[in-house]
Amino acid sequence: MEPSVYLFLMRRKAGILPSLEDLLFYTIAEGQEKIPAHKFTTALKSTGLRTGDPRLKECMEMLKVTVKTTSDGALDRHLFKKCVQSNIVLLTQAFRKKFVIPDFQPFCAHIDELYDNAKNLSGGQVADYIPQLARFSPDLWAVALCTVDGQRHTVGDTKVPFCLQSCVKPLKYAIAVHDHGTEYVHRFIGKEPSGLRFNKLFLNEDDKPHNPMVNAGAIVCTSLIKQGASNAEKFDYVMNFMNKLAGNEYVGFSNATFQSERESGDRNFAIGYYLKEKKCFPEGTDMTSILDFYFQLCSIEVTCESASVMAATLANGGFCPITGERVLSPEAVRNTLSLMHSCGMYDFSGQFAFHVGLPAKSGVAGGILLVVPNVMGIMCWSPPLDKLGNSVRGIQFCTDLVSLCNFHNYDNLRHFAKKLDPRREGGDQRVKSVINLLFAAYTGDVSALRRFALSSMDMEQRDYDSRTALHVAAAEGHAEVVRFLLEACKVNPVPKDRWGNTPMDEAVHFGHHDVVTILKDYHNKYNPSDSNSSKDKQSAEKNLDGML
Repeated sequence: MEPSVYLFLMRRKAGILPSLEDLLFYTIAEGQEKIPAHKFTTALKSTGLRTGDPRLKECMEMLKVTVKTTSDGALDRHLFKKCVQSNIVLLTQAFRKKFVIPDFQPFCAHIDELYDNAKNLSGGQVADYIPQLARFSPDLWAVALCTVDGQRHTVGDTKVPFCLQSCVKPLKYAIAVHDHGTEYVHRFIGKEPSGLRFNKLFLNEDDKPHNPMVNAGAIVCTSLIKQGASNAEKFDYVMNFMNKLAGNEYVGFSNATFQSERESGDRNFAIGYYLKEKKCFPEGTDMTSILDFYFQLCSIEVTCESASVMAATLANGGFCPITGERVLSPEAVRNTLSLMHSCGMYDFSGQFAFHVGLPAKSGVAGGILLVVPNVMGIMCWSPPLDKLGNSVRGIQFCTDLVSLCNFHNYDNLRHFAKKLDPRREGGDQRVKSVINLLFAAYTGDVSALRRFALSSMDMEQRDYDSRTALHVAAAEGHAEVVRFLLEACKVNPVPKDRWGNTPMDEAVHFGHHDVVTILKDYHNKYNPSDSNSSKDKQSAEKNLDGML
């Protein structure tokens, strides 16, 4: 728990502050005495959370039960508190915009635009060397994302199941490293890009597959999972992992694709025998059984939605964002992302690393599993492929995304041209800074005011009634704040609000005699005619340095 949240809860317990539940109620209610249930769920969705999020299970179940007991389907403060209290920390983070993408709706609008841009592309061919893949329409196009905080957005055909194909390669490699560690796995598999087609019969100078993202490496990697068990036990083991990676969302299996893979897998059988000849497998491995298992794993089905959670689990260091469960070790995640970055996009891997600069893995079913570390996971899916075997629309989307947002691995170097950063809160920053400034003055929080001044905030900003922080501090009798604003920040001591009142008028009206004295003393020294002179600016800077 964050220290600020802990302190808030302790002060709330002591009765110093209103409860988080009350604050959340007043935020959503907007002055009304009740909140319609649909208004709460709509507001929740705007933060990026879904009502079906496993972390909100207690809240949603209580909401359903509670709404049935009301005549109008609305919640008063007491009923609202009853519904949200079990998940109040998560809900408070959501509504206070403390998630990794604070302004989620504007970001989603950008994603939709990028989706529409890529939708217009018509190039590429649907893979047909596996008959089941050839049956997909070339018009299918979907993008789903899940952030490390569990914010979700989908657009297009995101509920249509498709096979992972080569997108499963980084996932099974992660499972192997999770189970056995890096050293053991890389006794059998290299770490270098091959520079050759993914299905070549070619090994490195040590007679190992070049990396786990080409077929030879993926076949050997398959042999490392649950050694000694039957294929049925191995398959159940991997499916259990996949379900955890996906937060228990859709993970299926296409038996038709598996049979097609098997029947059209001559090249993979050739690779398998070549690996067997070179003694690339662990001792005692049944190569033909491993190839069956390899084809099975390629035939695991996902949707864009469930696969985006898998990608987000990688982005989140191995913790599934929507369940909070540790699925993979940090070592496994780091290795997997490193190899996805260098080897994940077939013969386009170097180009992709150059232009997009993010870990990704493509598959011949048309999927691209994209990871923005510490931010989100994305799954793009569109069956038409370019000559290198990557989704045409998916490549365009990824390229456009990084052209818009500073997600490229090297976008945040000093002195670089700045792109959109969705991780920063946007909106009307001036309105927010005025609110923060006046609230600090109202509560007498000099520490906050020091931070604002140090960050070059305009300390003379006015609200819609033309009231300044000095007006508010004088009305509340915060002498220390008044002195800081006058002496350190050199604010105008006689600003007038919309009714013509000055800070002095406020102090007199509310009987704050010490503030009146401070204002009078300072006013005697103040000369409006040269308030913007260089001398006064230098004096203000010296005073500010001294008081900060």
